[in-house]
Amino acid sequence: MTEKWEIKDKLKPSGLDGISNQQIDYHFETHYKGYVNKLNEIWEKLQSADRSKANQNYSEFRELKLEETFNYDGSLLHELYFENLKAQKSSVPEDLKKAIERDFGSYEKWVEDFKATGTAFRGWALLVFDLNTGKLRNIGADVHNTNGIWNAIVVLALDVYEHAYYTDFGPKRAGYLDAFMKNVDWSSVSKRYSKAVKCYEVFK
Repeated sequence: MTEKWEIKDKLKPSGLDGISNQQIDYHFETHYKGYVNKLNEIWEKLQSADRSKANQNYSEFRELKLEETFNYDGSLLHELYFENLKAQKSSVPEDLKKAIERDFGSYEKWVEDFKATGTAFRGWALLVFDLNTGKLRNIGADVHNTNGIWNAIVVLALDVYEHAYYTDFGPKRAGYLDAFMKNVDWSSVSKRYSKAVKCYEVFK
């Protein structure tokens, strides 16, 4: 039976502060759903791909497996991104704030580093919980399936591809980063962090 990724329309945010519904609509309907649809297409084609012709220089199987990770991660990261955006203001829970202060020196230093990561990379800025060390880290990715840390759990996802902000901000990414931080749903981030800590207790 072919595996299938279901689109999660319920994750589509609206009424955000500084990020328009039009921007979200383009992003959600075109880019997020595009990754999901392409992933499902790849999974369908993998059912009949000729594995006997697999080759590291070029083969249909290699291309399908390579683009599988790109579209899988594109689907997942977009879902995490939309899930951690909410119109209502929220504050950082105390346990998460203490962990940020422990690993970055202060909340303000973390924000500075996170925004710098969002400026330095072409695709994503991610706050992750590193199961190898039990620490929070900011990492960046130019494309969905590169630059990750093995055994790391995404706690906060920030899309910095141009499609995430050009409708509202044009080339001025700094304004978008500020708007993103105003709309973070910290309850969602806190739930991910709590799950990551539980995983770490088992993992270490």
